[in-house]
Amino acid sequence: MPNSPMSTDAPWEYTLYIPHDARAVTVSRRTLRLILTLHGLLPLSETAELVATELVSNAVRHTKGPAALRLRWAGRVLRIGVWDADPTPPAPPLSASAEAENGRGLDLVRNCTDGWGWYQLSSNGNSGKFVWCELASIGA
Repeated sequence: MPNSPMSTDAPWEYTLYIPHDARAVTVSRRTLRLILTLHGLLPLSETAELVATELVSNAVRHTKGPAALRLRWAGRVLRIGVWDADPTPPAPPLSASAEAENGRGLDLVRNCTDGWGWYQLSSNGNSGKFVWCELASIGA
């Protein structure tokens, strides 16, 4: 899709703080779609929603505290990141079978994005981790 009148190359960033609640996954997914729609980046939304859902689900399922979803657009790249208060590294992506109901999330993120990673956070006595992935925009 060529640049639409609403599309912009100007960088932007949003952060959504979410409680430790399974409903946060749906709230995050719908918020992400709205943001991408309003910025003229709807072609990225299907993949972005899929990987953000995996990252937020992991934060809610595997930690006990709050989390945050951060979206950053810069240089025609969308970075999706999720912070949670648990510094434990994410399990490495596995090549789980197609029938497996668990353990495929980070494998899916790895296969659907242009890059992903994570790092531990520690400042002012707070700790946790930030798991991120990137989607490059082609013609958005």
